[in-house]
Amino acid sequence: MMKTALITGITGQDGSYLAELLLEKGYDVTGLVRRSSTSNYGNIDYLFPYVDLVVGDMCDMPSLVSIVKRVQPDEVYNLAAMSYVKSSWDTPVSTMDTNACGVIRLLEAVRNYAPDARVYQASSSEMFGQGDEHKDMVVFNESTPFHPRSPYGVSKVAAYHAMVNYRESYGMFCANGICFNHESPRRGEEFVTRKISKAVARLAHGEKFTLRLGNGDARRDWGSAKDYVKAMWMILQADKPDDFVIATASSHSVKDFVDVAFEYAEVDQDCVEYDTPENVRPADIRSLTGDYTKIFDTLGWKPTMTFEELVIWMVQNDYCSYSDTLRSKTDRRSRTTYKGS
Repeated sequence: MMKTALITGITGQDGSYLAELLLEKGYDVTGLVRRSSTSNYGNIDYLFPYVDLVVGDMCDMPSLVSIVKRVQPDEVYNLAAMSYVKSSWDTPVSTMDTNACGVIRLLEAVRNYAPDARVYQASSSEMFGQGDEHKDMVVFNESTPFHPRSPYGVSKVAAYHAMVNYRESYGMFCANGICFNHESPRRGEEFVTRKISKAVARLAHGEKFTLRLGNGDARRDWGSAKDYVKAMWMILQADKPDDFVIATASSHSVKDFVDVAFEYAEVDQDCVEYDTPENVRPADIRSLTGDYTKIFDTLGWKPTMTFEELVIWMVQNDYCSYSDTLRSKTDRRSRTTYKGS
């Protein structure tokens, strides 16, 4: 029988790739979107004929109840979040309301109106924080204690424990995927990886400007969003609910990302500035590296894209997109006629 999936945050990077994956597997997919004055459906506009979009909000309990009652999902993927770490210092209360209380609202809706549904929560490596500050590199796994260093991380820890609590209290199939950084050409433009790939595309087309970044020595475990949404699906196909780290087991610095991107595009790095005040966080994490042994041993998942392939994928996409934009502007100018004396 066809399964029904509800995806919150379907317009984001992960939501769009997950929707693609589930549609390929024959799912009936419903996506939750927030009502706003401007649409932000660029990642999923091509999916409109194939998915059912419903308006709701993680901060509005009645809307979540209505959606769960109507959809009766077999699987729920909660990818909705205030996900930009730096902004969470500016809006800590709303970050907690969306990322933590929103999860509890969703769990209550599922518990009361679709109790047999399997629920996936997008947890984050930001929950771990710094780890042992006396070590150059710490590898985190499912047993590593949490020590978040941002309001975003704090909110994700609360949501993680809510999932565990509902699993243990009500016997619900609630599973956390602790995702380390994962990227793609659909990553939001405020994130450092996409900021770099878009800048390289513009520079390669001859533009001149300064690329201002934060801590260039910060190291992250970067994987492919396409790989990670497959892990999400596999977690909900398991015999029993559990929590898994999703990572690549290797880390690279922001400067490494810049090096690969600029070298591939054959662009000079003289325009790059690090540690600019507007990009420095009140508290930062020096290094994050994940251990995916458990999910590999239990479910057989492993990453397929290397760091270098990921960077090149993003740069190629932004380069081609920028070329198309320039051609479109040129075509519009050539079609314009001017009247006057």
